[in-house]
Formats: sequence, C-alpha cells, structure tokens
Amino acid sequence: MRIVIAPDKFKGSLSAPDVARHLETGLRNGSATAGGPGSLEAQGTLEVLRIPVADGGEGTLDAAVGSGFTRRRAVVSGPTGQPLTAEFAVRGREAVIEMAAASGLAVLPGYDGGRPGSASARAASSLGTGELIRAALDAGCRQIILGVGGSANTDGGAGVLQGLGAKLLDSAGNELPLGGAALADLATIDFSGFDTRLEESRFILASDVDNPLLGTDGAAAIFGPQKGATAADVGELDAALANFVQVLAAEIGPRAVKAASAPGAGAAGGVGYAAIAALAASRRPGIDVVLEFTRLAERLAGADLVITGEGSLDEQSLLGKTPMGVARAAAQAGVPVLAVCGRTTLTQQQQQTSGFRQVYPLTALEGNVEICIAEAGRLLEELGQHIGVHLTDSANTKEPLNV
Repeated sequence: MRIVIAPDKFKGSLSAPDVARHLETGLRNGSATAGGPGSLEAQGTLEVLRIPVADGGEGTLDAAVGSGFTRRRAVVSGPTGQPLTAEFAVRGREAVIEMAAASGLAVLPGYDGGRPGSASARAASSLGTGELIRAALDAGCRQIILGVGGSANTDGGAGVLQGLGAKLLDSAGNELPLGGAALADLATIDFSGFDTRLEESRFILASDVDNPLLGTDGAAAIFGPQKGATAADVGELDAALANFVQVLAAEIGPRAVKAASAPGAGAAGGVGYAAIAALAASRRPGIDVVLEFTRLAERLAGADLVITGEGSLDEQSLLGKTPMGVARAAAQAGVPVLAVCGRTTLTQQQQQTSGFRQVYPLTALEGNVEICIAEAGRLLEELGQHIGVHLTDSANTKEPLNV
C-alpha cells in the first residue's frame, strides 16, 4: 500500500516536514499494532512518501528541499539592514527563494510575534531578498522562483533592485536610506551597476495576492498596518510608492506604470511590483508553482491514499490554499484524500465538496487549543495511528479503504 503525505506547515507549531514525519510515525505504529506479524509494516509493504508542500509563502523552501533541491546559505542584509544568514534552495539552474528568510517580519531584530512599530514599517527594506537573488545567480541559477509572504517591508521592491546593483538617488545625487518612506525623496535610479545576468534569467512570482501596488487596495493600505504602519504612515508610504513608480517609469518606460496596476504588484510590500516591472516576472498561484516543482502529480502514480493538511482548515483554505491544491491533484489522479489540521470550521458538506473523504482536526483529540499547538507532534502521531489501523484492516480484509 502506497501512502503520499503532502501537508503544509502547522503555523506556529510544526514545519511541513515535521508534520509529515509525525504522521508517518503514527501510520507505521498503527499498522504494526493492528496487524501484528501480518501487518503492512511487518511485511514491508507499507510505502510512505513524504512530500512537504506550501502555497508560495513561508514553508516554500522546506518544500523545495523535500523535493530534491539543495539548501544553500548566504549572508544578506535583514529588513533593517543588519546582516543575517538566510537560506535558499538550488536544483541545477533553478532556485527557490523564500523572501521571508531575508526580509520577513520574523527576522526583524527583537521581533516577538506582535505588531512591529511605526519606525520599522517606514524603514524596513527588501534589500536582503535582492541579495539572495544575486547569491542564486552566483550559484549558476537562471530560473528563480520568488516565494513571497510574511514580509516586513513596504518599499515596492526598491530594496530588491538595490540588492541587484541599482542605486536609488535623491535630487542631490545622494543614495537614499533604506525603506519605503525614503522613496518620497527618490529622484533618479542608476541602473549602470544592475546585474547583467538578469537579462538571461527568468523569474516566477509565487503569490496568491492579487492587490495592485497603490491606492485603497494597495500594498500600504492593505498590508501596511499589520507591519506597524499608522494611518499617517499608510498615506506617506502610498505617496512614496507612487513617486517610485514615476521615477522608475522615467528609467525603464511605460511598463513601470502599467505594472503598478497588475494583480500581485502589491504582494510582499510591493516586491511583486519590482518583480513584474523590472525583472519581467510572471505571477502564478503559489500552490501551483510548488506542486509543479515537487512533481506531486507524477508522484501520485500508484498511490492508494493521500494525506494533506495545514494548521487551520477553514473558508480561507477553500480559496486556493495548500490542501485544496493537493486535493485537486489527488482527484485528477483518482486517489482518495484525507486532511489533518489543528482545527477546522468547515461543515461536513464543505469538506465533501472540497474533495476530502474525511477531515481529522487535532481539537477532536484535545479540546485545549494551546495544548494542540504545543503538542501537535504527539497528537498527529495519534491521528496517524488511527489511520494506520484502518489501512491495515482494509488490506487484511480486502475491503475498500474506509477511513
């Protein structure tokens, strides 16, 4: 019996590889317990394939490494300019960059999981993401997947351009300080030092965000407050980003203006904008990009069951999050799919119409959510054991799989 485990992370609790590992442990324990000497586990006929997945944001790097990419490290500038060591992944001439590793809220100095301050919202930069791209170019990569999400900056991706060799100058010819607010003083952009290897490189922007760069639905208005921006900051940042667009248009032409309205331009504090306007990136749904480089569809061949999941399985999940992408791939392959999660708000009908044969929340085992978060590994092993028992019973009785 061949089981594919393809979960996303349980945010705040376990990475996707850890979720898959705990589930496999439970499956094998359940199979051994139920069948004894005749169990799938004892006979060596239980094959488990772990394929961590993600939706293009945090966890994308883990998914890449779990699919044969090699983890690399580079010292880059963090969101406030302080150096940090960030990881990216390489497979041949292809690279996966998870923006949050270099420019995310989680790597802000002193960040404790709360709402950052106004100073950070105004000055945080995507410089380190540009430096990670350059590290990927140094590694020989020419196809670069940029997974965005969890960013600290609202700089329109200006930092990315700086990390790739562009100079952002004020009217006196001085280089601007980092951050979105400084773009109000931007007068010219010097591309003479821009990395020429970019001309032979192809970029994919992995993002589900379809917001434009500017305005009431833009990067500053929609995402700035969660990065610490006050109402006054939002107005200032939006105006600064508008100036950035006009100056960039003077350097590279009308496509810079057009890109500001493109779906996804507002992603990751506007990094989507710089990727589309200056790097000619094509935007694709994050889950589609990840399922493609993990080769999930072809690795489902011969599978008897797929198990997917994420921390919270809810209405947001139905809008294209990881479990839905995996469920679609499983349905196309004709393989039944189960979901595990920390909690779920989906009705039974929603679960069935989404393609899940069954949904197993940790809260069904432990009603205290804090314990579910703290002891998710143990609880996932319990769920895995329950599923493993049913798998063995099905194999021994030759009855259809009933889980």
